[in-house]
Amino acid sequence: VKASGVLLEQAAEKLGLTAYPQPHAILSQPYNGRPGCINCGFCNGFGCEVAAKSSTAEAMIPQALESGNCDLRTGCTVSRIETNSAGRVTEVVYWEEDGTEQSQRAKAVVVCANGAETPRLLLLSESSQFPDGLANSSGMVGKNLMFNGSSSTAGLFEHPVNAHKSVPTTRVIHDFYELDPKLGFYGGGGIDARHINRGLPMSFAMRGARFSGARWGSQFKQEIARDFTHACSFNGHTTTVPLASNSVSLDPEVKDKWGRAALRTTFMNHPDDFATMKFFAERGEELMEAAGAIEINSNYNSTGQSGGVHLLGTCRMGDDPSSSVIDRYNRAHDVPNLFMVDGSTMVTSGRGQPTMTIMALAFRTADNLIQAARRGDI
Repeated sequence: VKASGVLLEQAAEKLGLTAYPQPHAILSQPYNGRPGCINCGFCNGFGCEVAAKSSTAEAMIPQALESGNCDLRTGCTVSRIETNSAGRVTEVVYWEEDGTEQSQRAKAVVVCANGAETPRLLLLSESSQFPDGLANSSGMVGKNLMFNGSSSTAGLFEHPVNAHKSVPTTRVIHDFYELDPKLGFYGGGGIDARHINRGLPMSFAMRGARFSGARWGSQFKQEIARDFTHACSFNGHTTTVPLASNSVSLDPEVKDKWGRAALRTTFMNHPDDFATMKFFAERGEELMEAAGAIEINSNYNSTGQSGGVHLLGTCRMGDDPSSSVIDRYNRAHDVPNLFMVDGSTMVTSGRGQPTMTIMALAFRTADNLIQAARRGDI
């Protein structure tokens, strides 16, 4: 457990809450030819230099390649998915890194390009048979974009915390996972302890001193040097309400390097999102006070989120083809041999990081796809 985790755990105990070990997809000891974590502290936003972090690139793709059933083509950009007169996917057209156009025929296609590029690819794959975009008879492709809400409560301590070291977070609180509707809003989530701004020295300094706001001079240097090792953050990870008005679509004017319509994002948080983030910011302040912080600074996106790393909901799952894009088995309602397995399929934002849910759905979809192929249903 890191010092930041100890502080959160002690504060939680004082307030009658429960902090428990945060699950990680990071090896603590050697496994399957990969070493354990060396505690370098660069998990967030970086590849793992020893392959202890169980990213897809380290934990899944090598196994797929070793099976002999996987051909990995890197540096490629898919331009569109083609269908036949029966409304079935027949091939994927793509550019190689040098601009050479290629195509790959397939009995089935699985799209996993995240909550932004998956709907964009479907919209770019329009045809006379699918004039509003592939698999979009419901009109829901690109709609209901969600991020995860967030709050950040920074605390400065008299003693070193060194939250920049090791894995990002070691303790989490889920006492507020399902909030009482009597509070007047829908939402919930968790609070974990980590370094401010991922613990990366340069980006930490570029944001200015967190507690005084200094951005230049000797005071700035002194405070940055102190704050980097003596501060940590209790962060809230919260819900975002799905709204059809929040969307990704094709820009009518801007093009990408290939001449395709660029991605356009339209988003504004629901009032319940703001209320939930505010609630978690306030709980973060209470926890910081209980932890003994000498200075506390709390914030959340009070005017609306401008983006996020978890892009969710834009090809939502459902039983009704008129209000969803895929069925409960991640198969497109409109195209029987097209599947989607990424954050775009989620119908809610959840109350924390969605990766494990996406992975579970991916394994489930793979099993169902195999069974369907054996039945001749692909």
